[in-house]
This record gives sequence, structure tokens and C-alpha cells, in this order.
Amino acid sequence: MTWRARRGPAQRRHGGDRAIDEIVFSEAVRVGDLVHAHAQVNWTGQTSMEVGVQVVAERWDSAEDLPVRVATAYLVFVGVDVGGAPRAVRPVLPETPEDERRFREAEIRRAHRLAKRRAILAHRAG
Repeated sequence: MTWRARRGPAQRRHGGDRAIDEIVFSEAVRVGDLVHAHAQVNWTGQTSMEVGVQVVAERWDSAEDLPVRVATAYLVFVGVDVGGAPRAVRPVLPETPEDERRFREAEIRRAHRLAKRRAILAHRAG
């Protein structure tokens, strides 16, 4: 089954997958661990959004310990209409200092993605 086929109904209606901007695996997940993924929209543009995902594991053999962060990822989605054309997404405005930090860092990642894309296209054009 492909990623597109496994997406949930809300994602199929509201957003086209675009890119995994970055994924960092920081710890191993062990057999038996209970794994949780926590996601938050960090930034929205006119038609796109960045979602930060933190994956944590509760170790099966140490119930008293706090969950361990095992991965962090930044996903980019584009809002699409029924015909698949880009459409406006609702803005997400930062409410806390932590939200502000995430928003600013998402803008930096976006600028880097766009600069990389321009450089690659320029290189291909010769």
C-alpha cells in the first residue's frame, strides 16, 4: 500500500503531501516499546504548511522512566481542492513563545528549501 493510499480521510480532503523536509532518528525503538507521535502545525503560508512531528517511546522494561525522544521530523503539505489544485489554507498564528520559536524556525527551513530548489533548477538549466 502506498503512502497516498494510507493517508487519512482528512488529509486526502485538505492537503496534498509535498515533502519530508527533515527527519532525525536520535534513539532506537526497541521491540516492545510503546511509541507515540505528537504533531503540531508550526507554520502556514498561503497554500502550504509545515507540521513538526516528535516521536517518543515508552520503554517496555522501565515504566517509571519518562518517554524517550526517538525521532523528530518536519513535514510539508500543500492544501489542495477537489481537482488537486493548490488552495488557501487557514492561517495558524503563534500563541506562545514556544509557538513563536517554531514559527520562526519553520520560516528558516522554508527559505532553505526554496533556495535549494532554485540552485538545483539553475544547475539543471546549465
